[in-house]
Amino acid sequence: MVNRDIVASEFPGTHGRAFLDAACVSIAPRSACEAIEDFLHLTLMCPDESATEHHIHMDQLRQEAVLQAARLLETSPNQIALMESTTHGLNTLALALKLPRGSQVLVSEMEFLQVAMPWVMQDGVEVVSVPHTDGRVRPENFAVRITPRTRLLLVSSTQWNNGFRCDLRAFADLCHQHDMLLVVDAVQQLGAIRILPQRDEVDVLAVGGHKWLNAPFGCGFLYVSNRILSELEPFFSGYLNLVDPDGGWGTYFSSPDIVSVRERSAYEFVDTAKRLEIGGTSNYPGAIGLAASLRLTNDLGTNLIEDYVLFLTDRLMQGLPEVGATLVTVPERKYRSGIVSFRFYQEVEAERELVARLAREEILVSIRFTAGVGGIRVSCHFYNTEEHLDALLDSLRRAAKERPPDYRRGQD
Repeated sequence: MVNRDIVASEFPGTHGRAFLDAACVSIAPRSACEAIEDFLHLTLMCPDESATEHHIHMDQLRQEAVLQAARLLETSPNQIALMESTTHGLNTLALALKLPRGSQVLVSEMEFLQVAMPWVMQDGVEVVSVPHTDGRVRPENFAVRITPRTRLLLVSSTQWNNGFRCDLRAFADLCHQHDMLLVVDAVQQLGAIRILPQRDEVDVLAVGGHKWLNAPFGCGFLYVSNRILSELEPFFSGYLNLVDPDGGWGTYFSSPDIVSVRERSAYEFVDTAKRLEIGGTSNYPGAIGLAASLRLTNDLGTNLIEDYVLFLTDRLMQGLPEVGATLVTVPERKYRSGIVSFRFYQEVEAERELVARLAREEILVSIRFTAGVGGIRVSCHFYNTEEHLDALLDSLRRAAKERPPDYRRGQD
């Protein structure tokens, strides 16, 4: 069981209300906010012996986010690049990958619109929308649409509208059979349900920190497998993407013989995923906040978090039909995540009003649809309790009594 005392202390934003909306933007833990406050004091006072050392110190501090991300994914820090968001990561990949003209990318029709955009915007690349099957994103649906031009399969590990969790191993096997790349958007899963990209042979994984990683500070990361790293040509060129000079940058900048322009071949870029970063002064507070949030998740235990999140979704999946809701999320546990979606009225506008009513009662949820699939979306995270779910179910029970006697559940 996740240590409830630590969680209660870390998340005062859950006290007195049922915050069930991590799938939109999560709340931050106390330790992350305190880490940023400590950094701000550092910038206020510049306690290092010089501003040069101060700058180098800030660059070193952000490295903790890389280490904690690698720990979370059980991979090497060399395979992690810090990004502003999932969007930043996917765009960086699209620019670095440079798919040849005529290439084809497969993407599920249930995806959040941002997932496909970086490839839609590339001239000469065809993005094919793959139908779902009853709200399920299945490898079989992709397999029948593969052609000799298909280069990349793009999928969210968990769908944002109904919480369907994909079988990444099965998708990876399909990609390897056809010499394609598997790119995964993990923003709706990582932090609640484990993902091990090396085990599942994922090529690239992008994630922002603001949802299930509980770090709404504008920093996330990109995982890149060794299989593809050498194929990526960095789109950005910054001096912090280069191999450190002898003696470090402080010594280099004080040397009289440095030049402003080098031959292109003279720039020695690092051979790690860091080469995909912008390579200049970065979002230090975001990285420091992300590091603290990731450290909390890692210290609590990803296995324990996953078990607890699925325990909460089990309880909610059982309780929702009892109060008159129609489940949208699939019942099988292996395909579930921290997201549970349901319908309560036939009219979407009535459901919007219900979400607003819940908010007035300090119960925060969302309503989301894609490709006709979705409904009221509840996020069950490790800082939630059974009491939070009871508050939601009790409110829905009262709402059900207000529906007309001849009400029939259904979808628009």
